[in-house]
Amino acid sequence: MAGLGGTPVLILKEGSQRTAGREAQRSNIMAAKAVASAVRTTLGPKGMDKMLVDTLGDVVITNDGVTILKEMDIEHPAAKMMVEIAKTQDEEVGDGTTTAVVLAGELLKQAEQLLEQEIHPTVIAAGYRAAAEKSMQILKEIGIKVSPNDSELLKKVAITAMTGKGSGTARFQLAELTVKSVKAIVDDDGSVDIDNITVEKKVGGSIGDSQLIHGMVIDKERLHPNMPKKVKDARIALLNTPIEIEKTEVDAKIEITSPDQLQAFLNQEETMLKDMVNKIMASGANVVFCQKGIDDLAQHFLAKAGIYTIRRVKKSDIEKLARATGARIVTSIQELSSSDLGKAGLVEERKIAGDDMTFVEECENPKSVSIILRGGTEHVVDELNRAMEDALRVVGVVIEDGMLVAGGGAPEVELALRLREYAATVGGREQLAIEAFADAMEIIPKTLAENAGLDQIDSLVALRSKHEKGVKSAGLDMDSGQPVDMTEMGVVEPLRVKTQAINSAADAAVMILRIDDVIASKSGGPGMPGGRPPGMEGGMGEDFD
Repeated sequence: MAGLGGTPVLILKEGSQRTAGREAQRSNIMAAKAVASAVRTTLGPKGMDKMLVDTLGDVVITNDGVTILKEMDIEHPAAKMMVEIAKTQDEEVGDGTTTAVVLAGELLKQAEQLLEQEIHPTVIAAGYRAAAEKSMQILKEIGIKVSPNDSELLKKVAITAMTGKGSGTARFQLAELTVKSVKAIVDDDGSVDIDNITVEKKVGGSIGDSQLIHGMVIDKERLHPNMPKKVKDARIALLNTPIEIEKTEVDAKIEITSPDQLQAFLNQEETMLKDMVNKIMASGANVVFCQKGIDDLAQHFLAKAGIYTIRRVKKSDIEKLARATGARIVTSIQELSSSDLGKAGLVEERKIAGDDMTFVEECENPKSVSIILRGGTEHVVDELNRAMEDALRVVGVVIEDGMLVAGGGAPEVELALRLREYAATVGGREQLAIEAFADAMEIIPKTLAENAGLDQIDSLVALRSKHEKGVKSAGLDMDSGQPVDMTEMGVVEPLRVKTQAINSAADAAVMILRIDDVIASKSGGPGMPGGRPPGMEGGMGEDFD
């Protein structure tokens, strides 16, 4: 609304809300802090789990930051930005989602105190950006180089990623599966595409029954009971075309006047199907994976020929099969030749947890592998799957980058120490913002200590003392509460997890800080600033702080 000669002029639609200045900043910061405090208790190996129930009554039990935030029904625009941080972290690195969100929340909390001291948001933003840049330099200096062939160190990275995520004592066995599977799919240029690892979840058995298949597992059974259950020295054809009589594009009517003509017509169809199967046999294939449908009669001919066949295989599975067996995907049966076939030592149908599945094993140099995860209940298997995904991604990142940092809050304490030294050289008001950034870094070791039932201040003071003496990899031992060299304990994580988390947290904090006016249209609903963010009723922040 604007005044014009004493007459009010309405600019916004009726029912629109506008929050400006300090009130808008306070509302945005409050929402972001509430999101951070929601996931804060899940951080670290001693972190607690959350139970999330959606509108359909489905239950998810997890301590994976990004899963919690995706499941929560968040409406507040600033809170949504915090969810974006977690999603980006998950896509880029796969781990460290909780760290990124908790850091962003703490950066905003520190900024709030600076705003109360009448320091302008632009100054804080400039200080935060300078501190984030300096952090990248420091992290590169304290990073540890690792060889992609160092399996023991890669296993430690996988164990660190899985710790506290429901894997329990089985994490050592799962870490071994992780490292073997990632090393199998490394491309010639050193890049790692985790999509080439298929993870199949099966309820039943124990976590220890999980296994790695050097090849593919497809959640389908053979088409016909007369087909062989087991094929050794398999020669595999991958078809992207149906084994059926194609319907004509043109509408045509065929008039049949006598039974002989009908029989001839049916015989012709049968002959065409038989020709297709003969063509497959002529290529030397004894296993067929078809992406499309297969006619019942063709199934009969294939069974008679003793060819193990599966139809309607997913496109992604066909592509992975091509990588695993060296086969070429063929789009025309007439073009199929022996050079298009892939090889596998064994193709077999086996029953796992009551379901028939097809195993394609003993491939020579599989560039696509499968992991079967087992667990006592559906919730256990789901959480195990999330832990496995994190572990696969971080091991892939380490193989690509070849750089690690210590875990247990060690890099954050080192950053805080070095950033305070850097702040003294900057001077001016930006110095305060850099110091605030350094203070915010310490939220990670503080939270780790709190979640392990230790005293925050004692733990932090002990850690600072170690770092001041030059022990750069000193982190918090969750059992004893003492500072310990994390690299010796084997608690390590990829450098990219930290750089991505700090960059994302700083960018989001700066963006939220620079908003001084929120104009919400009528459809913005009650989640807009001015009220409490929906999806967070009951003061989510209060329960955790």
